[in-house]
Amino acid sequence: MPALVVVAALLVVWQVYVDVAGVRPQILPSPGRVVSQGWSQRDVIAGHAWSTLKVTLLGFALSLVVAWILAVLVDFSPWLRRALVPLFVVSQTLPIIAIAPLMIIWFGFGILPKLLVIALVTFFPMALGLIEGFGSADRDAGRLLRSMGASNTQVFRYVRLPSAMPRFFTSLRIGITYAVVGAVFSEYVGATSGLGIYMSQQKNSFRTDLVLAAVVVTAVISVALFLLTYLAERLVAPWVRADAS
Repeated sequence: MPALVVVAALLVVWQVYVDVAGVRPQILPSPGRVVSQGWSQRDVIAGHAWSTLKVTLLGFALSLVVAWILAVLVDFSPWLRRALVPLFVVSQTLPIIAIAPLMIIWFGFGILPKLLVIALVTFFPMALGLIEGFGSADRDAGRLLRSMGASNTQVFRYVRLPSAMPRFFTSLRIGITYAVVGAVFSEYVGATSGLGIYMSQQKNSFRTDLVLAAVVVTAVISVALFLLTYLAERLVAPWVRADAS
C-alpha cells in the first residue's frame, strides 16, 4: 500500500506538471495520454508483449536448466567448483551491449541468439544462489545421515537440496526480472516482433506516449513473473515460507 500511494502521488505530480507547463507530448506525455494511446494500440502491444513473454520464458528456462546442472556438478566435485565458479564470475563482466550483436552475427536472426542473451544475463544469480545454498546445508545433519549409511546422493537429496531452496528462490526472483530486461534488449539488436522492437519503432516516430505505454507493459510482465515465483515457492518448497513466518 505505501508503494501504491507513492506511485499515485508521482503520477499526480507528473500529470499536473505536464498540464501546467504545457510540455509537448513528443517530449513528455501525460500519464492520461500514455494510458489512452496505449489502450488504442492494445491489440498491437499485446502481440508484441506475447512475443517478448515467450522469448523470456524460453530463455529463462534454458538458463534455469543449465544453472541447475552445473550447480549440482559443482556441489559434488570440489575440483569443478575451483574450475567453474571463477568462470561464472567472469561471465558477468562481459558487456552484453557488445556481446548481443555478435550473437546475431554468429547465430543469425532467429530465436537462438535472443535465448542466449537472456541465459547469459540470468544464469549467474541462479547458479551462484544454488551453489551457496548447497554449501549452507547443516553439516551435522549430513554427518548423521552418513553415519546411518546414507550415500552422497541421499545426503544431497535430504539435506543439501532442501537447504538450498531459500537462496534458490531469492536468486530466481532476481533472475526472472533480469530475464525480461534481457529479452527486451535482445529484441533491440535483432527481432521482428516484441516490446523492444515496438519501442524502437515508436521512438523513431517520436511517439513517446507509446514508448512509455510499452514500458508500462514490460513492468507489468516483470512484476507478474516476480509474483509467480512466490507461488512456485509455495508449491515446491512450502517449508521456506513456514520457516520465515
